[in-house]
Amino acid sequence: MTTSTGTWIAPGTRAIWVPAGTAHAHQAHGELELHLVGLAASDNPLGLDEPTVLAVGPLLRELLLAYTRAPHDDSPERGRLRAVLLDQLRASPQQPLRLPAPTAPALTAVCEILRADPADGRTLAALGREVGASDRTLSRHFKADLGMTFPQWRTQLRLYHALILLAEDHPVTTVAHRCGWSSASAFIDVFRRTFGHTPGTHQPGAG
Repeated sequence: MTTSTGTWIAPGTRAIWVPAGTAHAHQAHGELELHLVGLAASDNPLGLDEPTVLAVGPLLRELLLAYTRAPHDDSPERGRLRAVLLDQLRASPQQPLRLPAPTAPALTAVCEILRADPADGRTLAALGREVGASDRTLSRHFKADLGMTFPQWRTQLRLYHALILLAEDHPVTTVAHRCGWSSASAFIDVFRRTFGHTPGTHQPGAG
């Protein structure tokens, strides 16, 4: 899901919360069943004014399924289901799955190079020479514009692309190399530390 300020990605075990009035576009990858829940603009259980990715536990998952499949009426039963759903949304941990969008021209150019090829392993200095900016200037832009360091942003970008490739059922080893990791084991280690699971759990048919 993309807005003017960044991109958020949700694997099958996550959900994306989008506040009312947020202009956005969304795209699905791979084989999936998408469930959308619309709430009144006055309902903001998270108290946030920007999107976020939420962990979806077993109870919240069943609530989302039930709420999107039940008859869309104003029955007391549906009202109670909605109330419990909002309670669970409030309690759901937020996940660091945002890829912020740059605004500085030189930084935007660097980020576009890496978006086109996440496996590009050049240093910030080498990328800077291509766009006409020093690594010191770019490093400052990463922190000021995106709130993270260059290595942190590049890792987020690679994980973002990895999730898309996994959803499209590419082998883990292929995903690792196409996203810039030197080995499948290095990719699996970063993936597990970020998401708490191995990459195989995010592929179609995985439990």
